[in-house]
Amino acid sequence: MKRLILALLLAAAPALAVTPDEVLDDPALEARAREISKELRCLVCRNENIDESNAELASDLRVLVRERLVEGDTDEQVVDYVVGRYGEYVLLKPTTTGANLILWITGPALLLIAGWVGFGYVRGRRKAPDASATGLNAEEEARLKDLLEE
Repeated sequence: MKRLILALLLAAAPALAVTPDEVLDDPALEARAREISKELRCLVCRNENIDESNAELASDLRVLVRERLVEGDTDEQVVDYVVGRYGEYVLLKPTTTGANLILWITGPALLLIAGWVGFGYVRGRRKAPDASATGLNAEEEARLKDLLEE
């Protein structure tokens, strides 16, 4: 019996952040709220969603999500409202549009540019004449002879 209770507590551990007073009476709305909460970042805990976070701000965000759902907003409208209020940083999976598109493309683009520059440098070094094989010209030999005689 103790093992069963322990297993149930461990299985419910991620949901312990949601307090009983936050839970909606309608199971369908509560399920939608939980799904939306899993997509939103706790601004205090950083890489933890608001459904799992015990921070006060995460609790406020969970309540806000549930209020918007009770008012009749769709899931997208709720997420858009929260993003409009807190910025795109609140999304655990950022969008790939607008300014974020630049961030998504810049890394691979710089890697390709660096590879191209490195390839060009190595190729240019292979084609460069070997300075040690050419020897000294007459002026350099005369200067070296003068230096050695001093």
